[in-house]
Amino acid sequence: MSVMIKICGLSTPETVEAAIAAGATHIGFVHFEPSPRHVTLEQARELRGLVGNRAKTVLLTSNADIDTVSRGLNMVQPDIMQFHGSETPEWIALVREKIGVEGWKALGLKDAGTLERSAKFIGKVDRLLFDAPAKALPGGNGETFRWDLLNGHEHKVDWALAGGLTPDNVAEAIRATGAPLVDTSSGVESEPGVKDVDLIRAFCKAALEA
Repeated sequence: MSVMIKICGLSTPETVEAAIAAGATHIGFVHFEPSPRHVTLEQARELRGLVGNRAKTVLLTSNADIDTVSRGLNMVQPDIMQFHGSETPEWIALVREKIGVEGWKALGLKDAGTLERSAKFIGKVDRLLFDAPAKALPGGNGETFRWDLLNGHEHKVDWALAGGLTPDNVAEAIRATGAPLVDTSSGVESEPGVKDVDLIRAFCKAALEA
């Protein structure tokens, strides 16, 4: 089975179309104002309409309150909600139960202890997204982490790999970790928040050929 590909932080029809044409299986919209990739819920709704059923859509929030999450679900109608803050397993499980869509949780993988603690999300989320540790922003910082931390880990929850993935290193990352899904944002940008269609195409090509 081919690796799944998520291009996150898209904000224009051109880049959405480029990602889908290149083979992306998941299209991500960031609703988090401090991020240079932030889109309003109105913008996300329009872009989600453009995607249709050609790919899965993901709405990313970080430490959003339940009203924001509810409005996002009602307006955007994403296939997946991705939580990128300090949300607890119990809170995500409650939201999943209420909203009826997939819930993903991003975790900054600092060391083996983080991986051990990720067990608390078993049965609470549909997918764990292993990312580089958060800095000023919870994600999209363009930094990798030690992929060898995942060596030999028995994944009991579907998972994905993120954190500094680019067209130049994504094939190596897939071979090193066996990631079933790879996620990039800043790795396909010409500057923060500005996606480059050529980099999107190159990333998808490298991932699919890995």
